[in-house]
Amino acid sequence: MELTAPIIQDELVERCKRGDRLSYSELYNKYSKAMYNTSLRIVNHTGDAEDVLQDSFCDAFASIKSFGYKSTFGAWLKRIVINKSINTLRKRKLQIVDIDKTSAFHIPDEDVYDESVLQFKVEEIKKAVKELPNGYRTVLSLHLFEGFDQEEIAEILQVTHSTVRTQYMRAKQKLLSIIKQGGLS
Repeated sequence: MELTAPIIQDELVERCKRGDRLSYSELYNKYSKAMYNTSLRIVNHTGDAEDVLQDSFCDAFASIKSFGYKSTFGAWLKRIVINKSINTLRKRKLQIVDIDKTSAFHIPDEDVYDESVLQFKVEEIKKAVKELPNGYRTVLSLHLFEGFDQEEIAEILQVTHSTVRTQYMRAKQKLLSIIKQGGLS
């Protein structure tokens, strides 16, 4: 018994592969909002997210004929968007220090808060996430919003798993601290 079902060919993608111009527009309309939101959660800047979206679709459309259904089109496109978003952060000099490769002194963890006690509206949490430093926000977004596990994030960011784990834990603590202090802008 096969555990994974084969990915079914998407008729819209197939029409794009045949050069149907209207299908490109339909494909863009189908995925653009979700891909924009994915990028915005990572880069935290509307202009950069728009640029990432445009570049991602240009790359996807340029190589759509080689798309081979190893995943869904949406998953393939999301990977392009995430990689371009991370590259945008790197251009901004995002610093994620690999703790396994540094001799820095021990940084004490921030106060730990009882997560079950803190219940907030979605909009307040979104505002608080935007306040996080780039490294924290990226790791937190990739894990919580995009569903990547920590090993995948380590591979994407080219750091060790322990670095991702530490960044994620500190991001959660910082997020809770921002929410508790009401430091939302």
